[in-house]
Parts: sequence; structure tokens; C-alpha cells
Amino acid sequence: MATPTSDGAYTFDNGAPDAVPQMRALESFLDPITMRRLARPVLRLGSHCWEVGAGGGSMAWRIARAVGPDGGVLATDIDPTHLRADGNLTVRRHDVRTDLPPGDAFDLVHARLVLLHLPERRRVLRTLAGALTPGGWLLVEEFDCTTPVRVLNAPSDDAAKLFTQVMDAMMEVLQEHGADLGWAQDVHTEMILAGLTEVDTSTHSQSWAGGSTGASLYETNSRQLEPDLLAAGLSPQQLAAFRRLLRDPSFAVMSYHFVSTRGRRPAPTP
Repeated sequence: MATPTSDGAYTFDNGAPDAVPQMRALESFLDPITMRRLARPVLRLGSHCWEVGAGGGSMAWRIARAVGPDGGVLATDIDPTHLRADGNLTVRRHDVRTDLPPGDAFDLVHARLVLLHLPERRRVLRTLAGALTPGGWLLVEEFDCTTPVRVLNAPSDDAAKLFTQVMDAMMEVLQEHGADLGWAQDVHTEMILAGLTEVDTSTHSQSWAGGSTGASLYETNSRQLEPDLLAAGLSPQQLAAFRRLLRDPSFAVMSYHFVSTRGRRPAPTP
């Protein structure tokens, strides 16, 4: 999704040239994990769902197919450039920080890689929980960026050090733009505080070889954040070497830790 920075600009702009490759890399890695987390009893035929910060729309489409013609999906984003309405999928421009919830009868609310960028993340989580029907589910998924990404294999020690140096700089830029790199660790507790039950969390990470779709995410992020990285002291030559490394099949690195947390709004006692 497009994510607001502390100065009102956007860290990752849906309209930027690198937005589409970023979305495709994320979808390839994350969509299968998210669909497993949405397996019954979370997602059912006929469910009405809200996809928050829908980005490229891949999960909105997957959910729309899963709920069938008697269900429906509302996909929202502050910049819905890449979203297309069709059938039981509706699209709306919406800022979850400032706009009222677009309804209060959702069987599922899903937000992926959204709240960690928002200073109002705790308030927004409570808003999302409040938009559930009794018995409805909230699924919040984030990257935990507090643990440095581990290099598994590199053509040289200098190459491994360069990767770590650029990644550290990218994390600092995100923090300067208002991201909470450890928010993923807090979501479980925040869901309980919001009154949700049956809360559970799972974490996923995997290796990415140079040249893979996953590794391309790091390269794309370095392009999106390039002005800030140069301002932080990295050189164009370092960034070029970093990108070459991520295309080198002899290089391998772990993905970010992806943390998926879901909870359920209690149903009334009979």
C-alpha cells in the first residue's frame, strides 16, 4: 500500500515506477501464507470482508473468489490506482487513519503491511476490531524488522558487509518515516487489549537466492528509498553493487520475518 510518512509524504507510493514490482514480489511471497491463515473457520462462503490497504489487489481477488457470489469484499487504499472492481469485489479510496470505517458488519478484516507504517497503529487496530461482526475475525500481518536479515552465502565477506550496511540504512530510513520496526511483536497483545479472543500468531521466514522474486524485493526497496539512502551517506556505487549482488545466484539471504496474527470478536452468549 501507499504508506504515509511523518511529514505527510509517502514511503512507498502506489503511483511510483517501482510500485508494481514491489507489489508482485510481496504477493508472490506472502499470498500463499495469508491464504493458509484464512482457512476455515476464518474465511467462509458468504463472508463479507474488508481488505485494508489493498495495494495491488491480489489478496482482495483471492478472498472474493473464496467467499463466492453470496459474499463480498471491500478493497480500500489511500491510493487505489491498481485496484479494479468487479463482481463481488468493490473498491473505495479510504484513509484508515482519518476516515470512518466503511461499515461495521465485516466477517473478516485483513490488513497486511499497513499498520507498522502508521503512527496511529494502535488506535487503527481497535477501529478494525470494532468493524467486525460478532464472531468475525481480524487478521493483521506485518514484517518484524528488529532482527537483522541474515546473509546465508555471499561471494565475499565484503559483499556480505555491503548488504548489511545497505539494509541497516534502509531500516533507519523507515524508522525516520515513522515506521515501528518491532510492531509485529506487539500485535498479539494489542488484539487481546482490543477485546478479541482466540488470538494466535505465526511467523514465517525463508531463504531467497540472488535473482529470485524474493530477493528482488530488497532491490526494489533500495530504488524506492534511494534519495534517502544517498542522503544518509551511501554512494551510488554502493547501491549499484548492492543491486548486482541481489541478482547473483551465488548470493543467498533470509527473508524478513513475516508475522501473522489473528483474533476473533466474541459472539454474544446465548
